[in-house]
Amino acid sequence: MSTTPQPVEHLVLTGVAGCGKTTAAENLHEALGWPAAEADDFHPQANIDKMTAGTPLTDEDRWPWLESLRDWMSSQAAAGTKTIVTCSALKRSYRELLSGATGRVLFIHLVAPREELADRMQQRGGHFMPTTLLPSQLATLESLDPDEDGATVVSQPTPEQTLDAILAALETASPPR
Repeated sequence: MSTTPQPVEHLVLTGVAGCGKTTAAENLHEALGWPAAEADDFHPQANIDKMTAGTPLTDEDRWPWLESLRDWMSSQAAAGTKTIVTCSALKRSYRELLSGATGRVLFIHLVAPREELADRMQQRGGHFMPTTLLPSQLATLESLDPDEDGATVVSQPTPEQTLDAILAALETASPPR
């Protein structure tokens, strides 16, 4: 029996630092008109201080942060608003927590070569995440499993090409069985 895929209420851009989540979210906001939220803005100051000092976060650091993001997504869905969210969501367990938001949550996992990630991180200014934490993020990363609601998209040479790849993934996305 075939079921019609439910519409996406939340589009969550995931991946390690430097993969292009923020730029993609800005471009998706322009293309779709959905509000975009940067998960980094939901971090408590203690988490920001740890990362600024080059100390990786623990799961215990992340749970309240992820819960606040999930709750924001649910409040937006309750108001009838679809959202775009950037969140590293490196582990499946983090994505499972975010999937608990009201409405369908679709994950787009952005990937890029390690050297490109490091270059992008070094070129961006005003961000608290140092390049020295990239290896710990890559070590923690659990790629999307086939039974997760989402798609993996390779960051393209230009932001416009990456946007096109994400929109194509969004258009063909159907929930896992």
